[in-house]
Amino acid sequence: MDVFEHYDLDGAWARVRLHAHRTPVLTSASLNSLADAELFFKCENFQRSGSFKFRGASNSVFALNDADAARGVATHSSGNHGAALALAASLRGIPCTVVVPEGANAQKVAAIERYGATLVRCAPTLEARETTLARVLESASAVEVHPYDADLTIAGQSTCARELLEDEPLLDAIIAPIGGGGLWAGTALAAQAHNPAIRLFAAEPQGASDAFLGFQRGIRVTDYPVATIADGLRTYVGVRNFAIMGAYANAVLLASDVQIIAAMRLIWERLKILVEPSCAVPLAAILRYPEHFCGQRVGVILTGGNVDLDQLPW
Repeated sequence: MDVFEHYDLDGAWARVRLHAHRTPVLTSASLNSLADAELFFKCENFQRSGSFKFRGASNSVFALNDADAARGVATHSSGNHGAALALAASLRGIPCTVVVPEGANAQKVAAIERYGATLVRCAPTLEARETTLARVLESASAVEVHPYDADLTIAGQSTCARELLEDEPLLDAIIAPIGGGGLWAGTALAAQAHNPAIRLFAAEPQGASDAFLGFQRGIRVTDYPVATIADGLRTYVGVRNFAIMGAYANAVLLASDVQIIAAMRLIWERLKILVEPSCAVPLAAILRYPEHFCGQRVGVILTGGNVDLDQLPW
């Protein structure tokens, strides 16, 4: 079955638009000049909970029937997904538990607590996160809401690009960062539904390049050592997400941490908005590989603005 047929994008649109902010699209003449392209920045840093993750979380929570919702929801998260799920659960009035690895971004962890979720700490490894979550799910009988590798999560994230394409229907290309791949997969599905000719690019930190390697090899990579400032992109791309990437991506483009930091600073300076390092990866990739975007109208998804101001890279 075609991967596109598996996702209820219209159902997600109907649910998410009731709860999420419609975020603005910003432009900058000076950044256009640097890139030699027209860039349209979809600003999910202005989304509820501070990131695009609220879209997938709210779709997942409000799609639950009443009996399942009463059980509450649980997930593992280094920050943004946990905060988004905690907020969505609070809006529906149901319990939420988030497994958080040690060393997670302090501002994001504070947001999870502020939205009323129960925190469970674990070691900073994917194995520890999954093992701890399994114990939580068993003891609490909660419903798991996966951060990226789930149908409802992916469909919810598709609403971001759908809004972008309603505002800018004549885009030639869209570039979004890729970690677990929920946003990227949703972006690809929304773009395909709008216009299959739109070129789709994934932007990834050089220090977490499992998607790049997997795209090159044609097989999902889950053993790449991860070390990057972009804390939201340290996760291996998911199974569903990898399948969608393989079907629709034109390329996966890498950026070094030095390039990511420089791009983050450019966004702060030129767009006058607060974004986190993961947000800056697409702009860093555009500036590193201008040949893919020269003269094009390019949608750039800025994923979130939950920055620990005590840990700025400059």
